[in-house]
Amino acid sequence: MLLYHGSNQAVKIPKVAKPQRGLDFGSGFYLTPNSDQAKRFSKIIKNRFKTGIPTVSVYEYDELSAQTSLQIAVFSSPNREWLEFVRDNRLKSYDGPQYDVIIGPVANDRVFPTIQALVMMQFTVEAALVALRPFKLFTQYCLATEKALSVLRFVNFLTLEESADA
Repeated sequence: MLLYHGSNQAVKIPKVAKPQRGLDFGSGFYLTPNSDQAKRFSKIIKNRFKTGIPTVSVYEYDELSAQTSLQIAVFSSPNREWLEFVRDNRLKSYDGPQYDVIIGPVANDRVFPTIQALVMMQFTVEAALVALRPFKLFTQYCLATEKALSVLRFVNFLTLEESADA
């Protein structure tokens, strides 16, 4: 299975990132099976850091090896369990089971205000789930351990043409 990583440069050797801010699934190397989502994210990263070129790195994910050798959490939809997991990771307060790979919906820019309202305790979990219903959320993979990175093989990368709206 091919997975994509959007950044401001090619990432031939992925690393488990320990970001300063809380991310949906905690520390890790994030990918998506949706190349368009990776392209959009590469532009966001380039603009955030104001350097580099929007670039999508392509990887082969050995799904069979992952399933047989790694601890994997799968959130198939934006449900209560996913929302609480995202909330706790964004707050850096998650203390549940540790996984090598986490797969589930992206809390992207369109749904971020809802997640933020939940984190700030302005929404209940139930209200946040109602607010999220209209959104189609893309899938993300978080490879959270060095062991998880072993099932990933760099294939190639694509740099994107910059447009006036990038």
